[in-house]
Parts: sequence; structure tokens; C-alpha cells
Amino acid sequence: MAAPGTAGRAAGTGPGTGPERLVAGLYRDHHRPLMALVLRLTGGDRGWAEDVVRETMTRAWRGADRIDPAAPVMPWLAAVARRIVVDQRRRRGTRPPEAPGGGPPAGRAGADEIDRLLRRVVIADALESLPAPQREVLTETVLRGRTAGEAAQALGVPVGTLKSRVHHALRALHAVLRERGVTV
Repeated sequence: MAAPGTAGRAAGTGPGTGPERLVAGLYRDHHRPLMALVLRLTGGDRGWAEDVVRETMTRAWRGADRIDPAAPVMPWLAAVARRIVVDQRRRRGTRPPEAPGGGPPAGRAGADEIDRLLRRVVIADALESLPAPQREVLTETVLRGRTAGEAAQALGVPVGTLKSRVHHALRALHAVLRERGVTV
């Protein structure tokens, strides 16, 4: 998900620069949320999740020259991890089970569930980029499902002010999502 014209910006020439430094930073900053996402995608299979995260970081290293370090990277990492899980699940589905009843365990996330989960991760990341007052009104009204009156009371603002803030917060959220290539 590199921005146009940013190819080659991540690569350096000296030791400790370029792809190694970029991937080390990605690992440090995004390993935990990526692992949490992949654990959900793999139905809690920790070994499989670790393999997927490792492969995701390997692909980030290979494609480091296309990653813009100034752009949000988590949506790109999540998309790569999702594709790896889907590809591996498809491969497992095309081969006969290795042992009787050895197919994928019941309860594993389907493609629709993976898409919903990925959307939630991207939207949560976009929400974090909003200013606190906008994030608060969306949390109260959308995430907690409160009415305008209940949310206004919880936040200590008039109902009209709350409605105006919700309107502006939704516009800002849509703009952030559009910047990240997410269609709403």
C-alpha cells in the first residue's frame, strides 16, 4: 500500500538501514495487533497464526521498497495476513484430509467473517486517528448504540451539539477511510 512515487524510499545503503530496519520497526509496532487479528482468522490456532505473521513480515521485508513508512501500515499488513490465511485455507480444502476427520476444525472464520473482521480492524484504526471529541461521540452513539439524548447526557453536552459533532465526526471518519483506500 505504498503511495505513488514512494518506491525505494524505505531502502538504505548502510548496515541497519533499509528493509531490515523497516521490518524491525513493523514487528515492534504491529506484531501484537497483527497476531491478535491472525489468531481470530485462524480460529485460535497459535502455531498457524505465528506462521502467518512470520510470512507477513517476510513479505513486508521483500516488498520494503514499496512501503511508505509515513503511511499507515497496519491495514496493509492485515490484508497480506488475510490473503495468506485464505490461500492456506483454500489449499487445505483442495487436498484430502491427512487423517479421518482431519479437515479444518469447525468454527474457523469463513471468508465473510474474515472480511468483517478486517473491516473492523481498519475502522478501529481510523477511529484512533480522529480527535478525541469526535471519537467520543461516535463511541457513544455508534459503538454503544445510545440514542442522541442518552449520548448527550453521558457526554454532558446539549443534544444539538452532539448531533452536530456526530455529523462532523462521520464526515471525518469517511475522509480518513477514503485516504486509506477503504470504500464506505
